Amino acid sequence: MRRIAAAAILLLLATGAAHAGADNCRRSREYLLGSLGGDLKSPPQSYNDLFKVCLAASSMTNVRDAYILKDGGIAVIPKQDTIPATASTLSQFCDAYPGATLRFLTGKEVLTIKTVVDIVQLSSTSATPCKKIKGLT
Repeated sequence: MRRIAAAAILLLLATGAAHAGADNCRRSREYLLGSLGGDLKSPPQSYNDLFKVCLAASSMTNVRDAYILKDGGIAVIPKQDTIPATASTLSQFCDAYPGATLRFLTGKEVLTIKTVVDIVQLSSTSATPCKKIKGLT
């Protein structure tokens, strides 16, 4: 009986975590499409496409949260900020989305960020695009 209760609790926690990541993908997309209008780097449809990539990234094992960036990258807050965990997440992401860019937020950045707007405005230029990682450029 305890095992069933423990499994149910873990399932609820996992569902809640996935919902939180999806919620921040939605919030960042809504901000980009609603507040920035003509100041976007890409056409509005591309942000809807990035929303799907963001949702997929938010469900990855080592991702606590995911966001769409104004410049077209995806920002993630990792659960574990270690080299093996980061490399595994990056590999998984780039295999699924070879044309995308994944930017990991550092612990220091997370401490200074107050809102979704602060994250959306971050640049992904410091992150290596998956095309370059996979040797497609």
